[in-house]
Amino acid sequence: MEISAFLCSLLLFLWFWPSSGILSPKGVNFEVQALMGIKASLEDPHGVLENWDKDSVDPCSWTMVTCSPENLVIGLGTPSQNLSGKLSPSIGNLTNLQIVLLQNNNITGSMPQEIGKLSNLHTLDLSNNFFTGGVPGSIGNLKNLKFLRLNNNSLSGAFPSSLANIAQLAFLDLSFNNLSGPVPKFPAKTFSIVGNPLICATGSERECYGTAPMPLSFNLNNSQSVPNAGKSKSHKVALAFGLSIGCVCLLILAFGLFLWWRQKHNQQIFFDVSDQHHEDVYLGNLKRFHFRELQNATDNFSSKNILGKGGFGNVYKGYLHDGTIVAVKRLKDGNAVGGEIQFQTEVEMISLAVHRNLLRLYGFCMTSSERLLVYPYMSNGSVASRLKGKPSLDWGTRKRIALGAARGLLYLHEQCDPKIIHRDVKAANILLDEYYEAIVGDFGLAKLLDHRDSHVTTAVRGTVGHIAPEYLSTGQSSEKTDVFGFGILLLELITGQRALEFGKAANQKGAMLDWVKKIHQEKKLDMLMDKDLKNNYDRIELEEMVQVALLCTQYLPGHRPKMSEVVRMLEGDGLAERWEASQRSDSHKGSSKPHEFTASERYSDLTDDSSLLVEAMELSGPR
Repeated sequence: MEISAFLCSLLLFLWFWPSSGILSPKGVNFEVQALMGIKASLEDPHGVLENWDKDSVDPCSWTMVTCSPENLVIGLGTPSQNLSGKLSPSIGNLTNLQIVLLQNNNITGSMPQEIGKLSNLHTLDLSNNFFTGGVPGSIGNLKNLKFLRLNNNSLSGAFPSSLANIAQLAFLDLSFNNLSGPVPKFPAKTFSIVGNPLICATGSERECYGTAPMPLSFNLNNSQSVPNAGKSKSHKVALAFGLSIGCVCLLILAFGLFLWWRQKHNQQIFFDVSDQHHEDVYLGNLKRFHFRELQNATDNFSSKNILGKGGFGNVYKGYLHDGTIVAVKRLKDGNAVGGEIQFQTEVEMISLAVHRNLLRLYGFCMTSSERLLVYPYMSNGSVASRLKGKPSLDWGTRKRIALGAARGLLYLHEQCDPKIIHRDVKAANILLDEYYEAIVGDFGLAKLLDHRDSHVTTAVRGTVGHIAPEYLSTGQSSEKTDVFGFGILLLELITGQRALEFGKAANQKGAMLDWVKKIHQEKKLDMLMDKDLKNNYDRIELEEMVQVALLCTQYLPGHRPKMSEVVRMLEGDGLAERWEASQRSDSHKGSSKPHEFTASERYSDLTDDSSLLVEAMELSGPR
């Protein structure tokens, strides 16, 4: 029981460490690949690994995954989740793992030899599964292993002699398997190998289990106790007095802790209206909802009402008691650090940003275990969904969407105080109201910037094909990061496809933007246009939008326009001059730096199918 409590405490400690994603120089996160290999070999009936996304650069936001402050995956814990299937050898590529807890599942097959590569592992619990075969000898390579539980499986073969090589092993449980002898001497002080018929036939053999006794700190020699009998009596009186004083102090301390807890609890009630005395509570323009109200509005968060799913939770369609239709974002692990940070970020930023082209936060709910955000319901969903739907968006609507999204980003960058960087501008995060007005949504990935800051260094988050090159390589985002994403959004509006989809049409790996530029130079823009529009678009306006897109997606962020300039160009002011200046600059660079990398080489990591980049959390997604 003590070991179990320790493991639970250890898991909770690791669970609350800060987390964020990392990338290799090539844009490939090998820890993401390893985790996806593990997911692929497991069967997940309850969908606990649902938000594990192969396109992610940040596995630290995934459920059951814990990361270190250095953005390394150090914990994998999926106990009691009814997982079946096999444990993939790719677990050996998670070389920074310190703790693996997969107990109480239905995993079958053999333990992979690759576990021996986890040199930092100190806790491994695969108990209560259906593992077969022998215990891999490579487990002896785990020099830092302290706790090993493989009990209640179907392991067979010789007792792993390599366990004798693990000097730090403190706890070992191999009970109730089919292992055979001989049993080497191993360092674990607490151990159990009962239930292995070929080793412990009856299970009562003393050498089959044991716990080292705690050392005594006082002398029990009878010959010394008699002369010191008088001292012993006075010592007992002093001890009793000391214990009495200690008990009184403990009572005072407990009472103080109780008062502190009650005060904290009362503060939490401020965020959550009580069941019996429900009243509408407002703070500024935000309404604080009661959890039961949102529970009733969404039919107890029925799966039938799910509008979208993402890394931090699901979005549900709901009907308030006054008939108002809302979208309710229910954050996963609302009482965990990641969920709380996500909640606080969205509440702070969205409540500050008020603009007709920005998604308005209607209210929120916060309890000790739940974090929920309430938005107006967007009847026409996202631009991404509408581009795939029928009837297709006409050219005039697409132009209006582009201009509305640009105005929303302009407000975030230059008119909001403090300014906000969205960091994941794409068609899926542009919502459409009942009049098809563009509404920029999902600020869950945004960061607030002080006026003195020109950038912020964080974990790379975004979507394949939308991430600006400087953000991918350095982790530094700026307003120009959003400008790049907006340029890709324009191409999505033109083509009616996702960035990766129309990039593949080039048949040149990693050369998507070069391909668009080439088509523009050859005046074959009809090849770009969404076929659903047939010929119902203005070719001059199409060329202008392509030019704006190419200006926004220039490699160097300093060469990209501000969103205020983008808005003016989309309104027909200043595009010709800006485009001409850009062409002169390209010509000059081409003549003076003949050996400079081409755009294809620069962008290869952005559109390479092997790159594992994050698919953004579309929690504000189709409303």
